Amino acid sequence: MKNPSRARRGTAFFARKLNELADAELDGGSLLPGWTRRHIVAHVGYNARAIARLIEWAATGVETPMYASPEARNHEIQFGATLSPIALRHLFDHSVVHLNVEWRDLPADAWHHKVKTAQGRIVPAEETVWMRTREVWMHAVDLDNGATFNDIPAPVLERLLGDITGAWHTRGTDTGLVVRVTGTDLAFGDTSAADPTIITGPLPAVVEWAAGRANGGITATGSAAAGGTPTAPKWI
Repeated sequence: MKNPSRARRGTAFFARKLNELADAELDGGSLLPGWTRRHIVAHVGYNARAIARLIEWAATGVETPMYASPEARNHEIQFGATLSPIALRHLFDHSVVHLNVEWRDLPADAWHHKVKTAQGRIVPAEETVWMRTREVWMHAVDLDNGATFNDIPAPVLERLLGDITGAWHTRGTDTGLVVRVTGTDLAFGDTSAADPTIITGPLPAVVEWAAGRANGGITATGSAAAGGTPTAPKWI
């Protein structure tokens, strides 16, 4: 069995930040524009169910997409955000149990079976562990309840930065842009550019910027940075 311990650790962290919130505070804003904390919780809950569908696909060979369509996904989140506080919390709790059971019961040889993500990528079922890890850690910060990117483990941040910059490269949106992590040899982006814009900072700050959350704690150099820190290219 693929070990989902890091996903479970992130889930526990998200649950702690959620449980610190009073019911009335769920109506408050999140760090994602247009979404309340209710939207974040609904999204994380339904995401667990969606990933569980991929595990069912890997186990049975019967195609069960994460979502019927992007519109269906959005409708699900909007609906979930209208649930009562207790129902919303139950959605999160029950979806976590459901996903853990699906992971637990997946035969060892099925972890390599191919499934398709909501973005259309074909990946082995073992990739679902990382997909969930990424969701719970980042959205724990998005709850805007005191969590920061400094709380996310460095290995998660490093892989997340690789994912983000990889998406830029695939789209060709990283031209002339280099991201470097202070105190390490880590460098991402268009590292062969002659006169790049270079974003430099500690790992948490660099990932926070790359993910489009904030731009504190980083420096930008190069001709394109004359007007200040540039906005990171779109990730998802």
